[in-house]
Amino acid sequence: MLTDSNDYEKMCGSNNECAYTVKKIYKTHAYNEPFLRDNEPNILIHSTPMQNWEQIKYDGILKSWNRLKKENAVDEEQPIGIRLGDPMDFSDYIMFGEDVTGEIVVNSKQLGIIEMDIDNEYFTGARMYFDAKKMAQDGLLIRDGCHIKVKDILPLNPYLIWTATWENIGLDSQVSTPKIFSQKSDQQFKKIFNM
Repeated sequence: MLTDSNDYEKMCGSNNECAYTVKKIYKTHAYNEPFLRDNEPNILIHSTPMQNWEQIKYDGILKSWNRLKKENAVDEEQPIGIRLGDPMDFSDYIMFGEDVTGEIVVNSKQLGIIEMDIDNEYFTGARMYFDAKKMAQDGLLIRDGCHIKVKDILPLNPYLIWTATWENIGLDSQVSTPKIFSQKSDQQFKKIFNM
């Protein structure tokens, strides 16, 4: 639903007796523009459990949940986002986030419930940092009014800049919290790449 309200840039979730609602002002833009908009980050982050990271490295490709399901690479009946009311076609895409959001997803997958407590201990995975500008220039970025995403698959090369794991950010073990892991990962990324 497009709106000209000045009360918010975007709003999503289940309300007004709808399963899922997204509202956003959308003027003079296309969903797949080959450049980053002023309000879009230069770096996109995708987080995954450690066992998934090992397969992603082996394949050299990041895949959507639906692609993985077709390949019998996941044994889950449905993605964790279903519990948030995500439409089924969201699983055709690789989603990206900022700050601690990816770690909330990893923790929630491990628990089998939506866990928003960023101080809850979990097994950290891999936090991948991608070049959003290059992805946009190559026509891969899609905007739906709420998310920045890529359809189906994303090759790691040439878009992946760096990946944080508990070992390369200086943690003593794989067990941490979403807050600590995301903060330490971001600090290390900025330090390595002078950002």
